[in-house]
Amino acid sequence: MRIGELAARAGTTTRTLRYYESRGLLPARRDGHGHRTYDEADLRLLRQIRTLQDFGFDLEETRPFVECLRAGHPEGDVCPASLAVYRRKLDELDALIGELQAVRAKIGVRLALAEEPMCELGGQGL
Repeated sequence: MRIGELAARAGTTTRTLRYYESRGLLPARRDGHGHRTYDEADLRLLRQIRTLQDFGFDLEETRPFVECLRAGHPEGDVCPASLAVYRRKLDELDALIGELQAVRAKIGVRLALAEEPMCELGGQGL
């Protein structure tokens, strides 16, 4: 398939595909006329990249998954390098969740303190 068809099927743009190609994530095969050509395996690579990006992975973090697929594995997340990226991402998410929980707790305390005087006034401050 040509670049326009691949972009449409993957739900992205031809510009994005060219960028992925420049980063080495998408193969740069050409036909006899110099047109880029792609196959179903390339579509699978793109879907893997897009899914991971939807999960918050940056483009470079998708590389081990792409390489795993290129190595012939039916899923891009079964190789050791992919598993390591999953583990790092979970650690990052756990840290963010901890930070958000701390902020939430502080806001909860501030809200409780702010509401105390209104309770003492019998709601007249409303």
